[in-house]
Amino acid sequence: MKGFGNINDIMKKAQKMQDELEKKRQELADKKVEATAGGGMVKVIANGNEDIVDISIEKEVVDPDDTEMLEDLVLAAVNNAKDKAKELTKEEMGDIAGGLDLPNIPGL
Repeated sequence: MKGFGNINDIMKKAQKMQDELEKKRQELADKKVEATAGGGMVKVIANGNEDIVDISIEKEVVDPDDTEMLEDLVLAAVNNAKDKAKELTKEEMGDIAGGLDLPNIPGL
């Protein structure tokens, strides 16, 4: 019967970690990172859950004859914002995970 005490302790610790992860995920939804491309002509803001929450494009970069350049700038800014959000998540979750290298799980 002694083993059940250890299992209960493990389950309590796992539940505590799960609660902390959920709380941190909610906190990350409120944190924002910003990325730019084209010298700031395209700006993308993402939250800590890697959701893109805003994109702004300066009028000067909009050229109907060169949409490919604008597409490239938007893509670069979005990818940069997502990378920054991943790094923020890694930093924030590191405390809870105890330094474990957790897999990339969407929404965490």
